[in-house]
Amino acid sequence: MDVSVVVCTYSLDRYADFRECVESIRSQTYDPIEVVLVVDGNERTFDRLRDEFGGLEETILHCNETNLGVSASRTEGARLASGDIVAFIDDDAVADPEWVETLVETYEATDALAVGGRMTGRWLAGRPWYLPEEFDWIVGVTHRGFAEAGEEVRNTFESNISFTRDVFLELGGFNPELGPDAESYGHGEGAEIGLRLQRRFDRGIVYEPDAVVEHKVFEHRTALRWILARAFEQGRSKRMLAAEGESTATEVGFLRELFFQHVPRRVSELFRSPSLSTFGETLMLFVLTAAVGLGYGLPAPSFGWR
Repeated sequence: MDVSVVVCTYSLDRYADFRECVESIRSQTYDPIEVVLVVDGNERTFDRLRDEFGGLEETILHCNETNLGVSASRTEGARLASGDIVAFIDDDAVADPEWVETLVETYEATDALAVGGRMTGRWLAGRPWYLPEEFDWIVGVTHRGFAEAGEEVRNTFESNISFTRDVFLELGGFNPELGPDAESYGHGEGAEIGLRLQRRFDRGIVYEPDAVVEHKVFEHRTALRWILARAFEQGRSKRMLAAEGESTATEVGFLRELFFQHVPRRVSELFRSPSLSTFGETLMLFVLTAAVGLGYGLPAPSFGWR
């Protein structure tokens, strides 16, 4: 199988992280890999990217004429790609050397239409003492109890997700009205395309935890204010899906597991061995759930796409 990996970027401020991401793709154990680099409408960034990567084989460079957002950029990268499989990784992430090889092995073993992997965290300022593992997904890290190996799920993180290219293009790619852009940090694009995959093909995304991508959790993303705002935005993104008549069964299942398994376990730990971190994590289970619920409870605009 030929594989294309799409990496999108925008600002020179994150160029060093982008370069590390690209080098992790170029250092994969699997061959051949086509690398598709998309700059979202920033000519200065594209000029630097072209100087550094323009002469490399199996590398496609593209710059959007304007800032379209990461969802449209990923889709454009898939259109430019030529691989049987198109995989996506964000510019603030680093792929394990066997990431692509593991994805391909999963496709070959399961005849999957889409495969996603596990996100781990590189906590650049240390892990917040109060952040419970059940809410690691707030900062782009796969949370405890997400899924079993080989299980079909609605979606994994967009920074560790792949599709057979024909299926991805038939679906129309990521919804351009969802996902981060220059003006907002909204999400939901992975869940939305996963739902379309289920509707169109009655198939989910196969989860492979051994396909690992490390996500850089920058210092500002460990601030309590940022985490709460992120939880609120996640709630809004789920509300947008619900407003379109889409199922939120994944979120309902998470809440059921949270309150009937994780909360009792946390409370039991708090009584057995009380500590500041145990108290903080237990309290934050409720605080973050409330923040997500507040975002979900507010009216959300319809994206009305496809």
